[in-house]
Amino acid sequence: MTSDLLQRHGGPVPRYTSYPTANHFSAAVTPAHLRTWLADLPDDPALSLYAHIPYCRELCFYCGCSTKASRRYAPVEEYLVPLQAEISHVSALVPPGHRVTHIHWGGGSPDILTPADILRLGHTFRSQFAVASGAEIAVEIDPRLLSEAQADAFAEIGVNRVSIGVQDFDPKVQAAIGRIQSFETTRKASEIFRTRGVRSLNVDLVYGLPHQTVESVGRTLSDVIAIEPDRIAVFGYAHLPERLKHQRLIDEKTLPGLAERFSQSQHIAERLQDAGYVQIGIDHFARSTDALAGGAVARNFQGYTTDTADALLAFGASAISRLPQGFVQNAVAVDDYTRRISTEGLAVVRGHEMAGDDALRAYLIERLMCAFFVSWRDLKQRFGAEVARVRFEAEAAARRDADGLVAVNDEGVRVTDRGRPFVRSVCAWFDPYLSRDMTRRRHALSV
Repeated sequence: MTSDLLQRHGGPVPRYTSYPTANHFSAAVTPAHLRTWLADLPDDPALSLYAHIPYCRELCFYCGCSTKASRRYAPVEEYLVPLQAEISHVSALVPPGHRVTHIHWGGGSPDILTPADILRLGHTFRSQFAVASGAEIAVEIDPRLLSEAQADAFAEIGVNRVSIGVQDFDPKVQAAIGRIQSFETTRKASEIFRTRGVRSLNVDLVYGLPHQTVESVGRTLSDVIAIEPDRIAVFGYAHLPERLKHQRLIDEKTLPGLAERFSQSQHIAERLQDAGYVQIGIDHFARSTDALAGGAVARNFQGYTTDTADALLAFGASAISRLPQGFVQNAVAVDDYTRRISTEGLAVVRGHEMAGDDALRAYLIERLMCAFFVSWRDLKQRFGAEVARVRFEAEAAARRDADGLVAVNDEGVRVTDRGRPFVRSVCAWFDPYLSRDMTRRRHALSV
């Protein structure tokens, strides 16, 4: 991989966990849109539910999530009141024949909740929605907060997949990002859940952090592999201090350069595949026995997933729902979210209504991100004559593609082996919403 190639295609672009991306949402979408879109769902939709817990005990310097630090539990407890009210309000708007196939708790740190509140929120979901037998119920946890009583509560509400935040075990890196977390604490958390029958354990890692090197991420990988997680997600750090003020606590001079970031990501991929993991898309790895390695793969705000539900309904401050008609996002500030729930039952402040060829481009981008290939036949069966314009764009892009990132022929669009590290940049070719100055301000490097 030459430095020129990295410079040409390794710049900032969206992660494409949605299309259009959230920075293109507008206030033109209102609570009325959500009510109408819910009413227009089929009589028996498959639903995915997401609960956002926007609190952590302390804020890590690298974090890009919508969360806040709270040493007191009172604000967390108070937040659960509007959250449960929103769940109840939305449940009354969905078709009675629905079935919930996935539930995901994210944050923040959902294990900031007390065992009693974990039970209460879990029972709220089950009392308000028809949760299918065998539904995947996942939770993100900070192992530094976890107690056995909390794990008991998660097990009681049916949690069967747990995502453990690690990022990096190197002490120097941990000090630079404000997250001190030992291997033993992490190993203990994994064992706590395994003894309670959790069938899938995930670990999250980040490369491109301050002071990281290929050697240091290699040491972290050795520790992670020893825990034997079923899935490992590996994200490139997005340094956006203009938008995320706490990232200004990171000394930019200690961040690895583009070539070093790329070397770290490639080393991680090679090590994990040598350890028996199957690479899924650009940044997820799964054991061959895990559902993610053997079935249909989709992409949403949680990354790569087996979740192919008709709609994703998200609850809580800043949460984003995806329906066939478009996206809606709740108020970001907890106070604003609480006020809107208490007065309207919904907290939608912006979103995007799919129009024109949005649905086609969203599907094309998701397939490239998941499978590195999309066929013209598949696109035409789904979208008809709309495909002609996108095919024209793809063929024109291929003629300009001097670096051989894609192959376009009568079969479809395929990202080449050379192009796979830059698939996000390839997807950006098909994103008319994207502008160069917006890219610089809001997105992570593509490698």
